[in-house]
Amino acid sequence: MFYFDPMYLIFALPALILAFFAQYKVQSTYAKYSRVRNTRGLTGLDAARWLLGSSGLSHVSVEGARGRLSDHYDPRKKVLRLSGEVAYSQSVAALGIVAHEVGHALQDQTNYAFLRLRTGLVPVVNLGSYLGFILFFIGILLQFSGLIWLGIIFFSGSVVFAFLTLPVEWDASRRALQMLRAGGLVDSSELKGAQAVLSAASLTYVAALAQAISSLLYYIFIALGMRRRD
Repeated sequence: MFYFDPMYLIFALPALILAFFAQYKVQSTYAKYSRVRNTRGLTGLDAARWLLGSSGLSHVSVEGARGRLSDHYDPRKKVLRLSGEVAYSQSVAALGIVAHEVGHALQDQTNYAFLRLRTGLVPVVNLGSYLGFILFFIGILLQFSGLIWLGIIFFSGSVVFAFLTLPVEWDASRRALQMLRAGGLVDSSELKGAQAVLSAASLTYVAALAQAISSLLYYIFIALGMRRRD
């Protein structure tokens, strides 16, 4: 029998509230600065090409990305992918987003340790999260604490991954603002707008970490409860 455990809310609710707030902050901040045109009239695509060229990253190609705010840098293929609304927008928000992704390309070029570590953990974490839930669920059904704790160990990789994501994203934003300022692509007010967009986006990664931690703590709570009953 499947049932809803009210105790789950105690662990999950704060993280869910933070996630909803982060999403609201991203959407509202992006909506605000996507309506502010940068004084140089640069599109996101213009800025991407200029920043890549000036940073010694001419080998990085630029492609389109499907979806809204789906912009990202692919370190395996050395490709910067931009969504249509960012690539062809002349907004301050677009400049901030593009510069952030170029920041990831710079991290890749300079072998930034946290990026390397996070990228290397991707396949391990994907498999671990999947196996962790299965092992935990089977352990609950069989009342086998060994499987439960093994599932928790596998699942804890997602917490490590979410934790490593924070310095990667913060450093990319730091590099982004430095590039925009040094290249004269924005004035002081536009720089503040780009910073606001990037700061709002960083909240989503904090929320993701909080959700991973809350889920892990809930699983541990269940495991400890079973041990007490034994």
